[in-house]
Amino acid sequence: MQSAKIPVTIVTGFLGSGKTTLLRHILGNAEGKRIAVIVNEFGELGIDGEILRGCGIGCDDEGDEREGALYELANGCVCCTVQEEFQPVMLQLAERRADIDAVIIETSGLALPKPLVQAFQWPEIANVFTVDAVVTVVDGPATASGQFAENTEAVDAQRRADPNLDHESPLHELFEDQLSAADLVVLNKSDLLDEAARAQVEALIRAEIPAEVKIVVATQGKLPLALLLGQGRAAETTIDQRTSHHDHEEDHDHDEFDSLVIDLPAVDRDRLLAALEQIVAAHTVYRIKGFVAIPGKPMRLLVQGVGKRFDHHFDRQWREGEVRRTQLVFIGEDLDEAVLRSALAGAEA
Repeated sequence: MQSAKIPVTIVTGFLGSGKTTLLRHILGNAEGKRIAVIVNEFGELGIDGEILRGCGIGCDDEGDEREGALYELANGCVCCTVQEEFQPVMLQLAERRADIDAVIIETSGLALPKPLVQAFQWPEIANVFTVDAVVTVVDGPATASGQFAENTEAVDAQRRADPNLDHESPLHELFEDQLSAADLVVLNKSDLLDEAARAQVEALIRAEIPAEVKIVVATQGKLPLALLLGQGRAAETTIDQRTSHHDHEEDHDHDEFDSLVIDLPAVDRDRLLAALEQIVAAHTVYRIKGFVAIPGKPMRLLVQGVGKRFDHHFDRQWREGEVRRTQLVFIGEDLDEAVLRSALAGAEA
């Protein structure tokens, strides 16, 4: 029986910051480490878990999902459901501790990391696991644009110019709370920042974290595994000393956010992207992601958008017998499904 605790790395960060990309990089370069993965998603569709499966993570040689290889908690954020789902999953992993070298938890972009770290103080979990580190991933370009900054003159000017930002957003507090729990901050998408913007973002981050917490710069989450894993911080022993905006709230919920899933038939790619850009411009939408069917294309199109920036690529072949349809998740505030469907109607092929 193993005496050492299993190290758990918690990867947190805002919507679209690149957590799943970082996780792919870790698992693609695991060097024989046996890593259990818990993927948590906010919304009805487990998009990120499917993205990971699409690149072969959690599958056997035939492409079929291995039981217990990927844990996806689809019922809200981890910190809201720890007593319902998180604890049983960790106890299942504890029973298999001889087969596991490390655990990685990718939280929802809307999750507060502190309650999750505190869950590792529970005796039945603390006896087996320790939080090796909390890694907070920051979207460099989004932060540089002022979406998460305090009310500096530049941000005020942006808010006046952009109706989507012209309100006091709860995202500010989420962003700061994700930083307050960090043992390491990954400033991601650095290739999209010039030197001045990078310095601006680093200064913003530094104002929210202790001096001993390092900021590392990355592109597509590509960092040495020795930097990301094996930090030995035992974060559960110090997390209570880290202040957050939600320390005095009895419960944490996501009443401020809406999550909608919209199903469509096959669509025209260009018209869909144009419609999505118009939706973002007209509504308070923080995140769009999903899988898209394009007429005549044997592969599925993966679309991910944060703010006004959209990425898309074909991720895998449609499987035999699989219904070729379009499924999109929208995360934002005051979203009206009928209005969004109407805006997307012109994209149908």
